[in-house]
Amino acid sequence: QVQVVESGGGLVQAGGSLRLSCVASGSIFSINVMGWYRQAPGKQRELVAGITNGGSTNYADSVKGRFTISRDNAKNTVYLQMNSLKPEDTAVYYCYSGLRVAKYWGQGTQVTVSS
Repeated sequence: QVQVVESGGGLVQAGGSLRLSCVASGSIFSINVMGWYRQAPGKQRELVAGITNGGSTNYADSVKGRFTISRDNAKNTVYLQMNSLKPEDTAVYYCYSGLRVAKYWGQGTQVTVSS
């Protein structure tokens, strides 16, 4: 089993920045991919960004050029640096981990961007 804990959400004005962190613990040998989804009120959960052990990344088109995902394998930690935030980025952000797909999930951290 893998436990995933997020931190770093909060309230920020449009144009500002936030950095989310996520630590995985437990059976970490079963982890290859880590990343972030988000869910806004009334909307489906959507992939924001993901990263593999080897450093390959993928991003949603809506965040390319503004968000950067990175990973510290020694600390089993993934980060999401969010710059130039927009009100439409407001959502609960969920960290995930897994072998090939998202299997383990955190509880989520709220990100609110005011206009």
